Amino acid sequence: MPHIDPEHHDGTSDATPGGEENQRRPGELAFALILLVASLALLWNAYGISGFTALSGAGAIPMATSFVMAVTAGIVALKTARLPLDRAETIARDILPGVVLIFAAFLVAYGFLLRPLGFLPTSALFLIATIKILSGRSLGWTVLVSLGSLLVVWLIFRIVFTVLMPAGIVPEGEIIQMFRNLIGGGNP
Repeated sequence: MPHIDPEHHDGTSDATPGGEENQRRPGELAFALILLVASLALLWNAYGISGFTALSGAGAIPMATSFVMAVTAGIVALKTARLPLDRAETIARDILPGVVLIFAAFLVAYGFLLRPLGFLPTSALFLIATIKILSGRSLGWTVLVSLGSLLVVWLIFRIVFTVLMPAGIVPEGEIIQMFRNLIGGGNP
């Protein structure tokens, strides 16, 4: 993972919405316009529920809510469009760096793999890959930390809170029953 560029960042988080108050960040106008279009689409869908027939109609509250969303999104888009673009920032470096895209892809893959593989293998793959990328440590250290963390999470949620996780290819129920039989808590 690349280190912080000291000439560009001081290492702190930019928690001010929109970055500098008097400048527009890269992609900010496009995001505001996407919000406006989405709000207008929601308003159209809300109107389709029952039209504007009565204040007590089924679509009245959804229309009012989406109307407020569309108006505020329009105001934000107009204010954002009037600001000059901050030329010191780029989308790839400051707004959406590669590591964010990689993690988004990992999360999508996690969602797709959870049902066929199950919680344990999918989470193990996810943790090993992400911890390796973020830490840059050795593979042995990464696997040890990943599997240790996964074991703790699994024990807490599956054993203590009895939350059922997608089993997939690992026969969790049989493994738990084997340990119960070894301890003497189950019927052999």
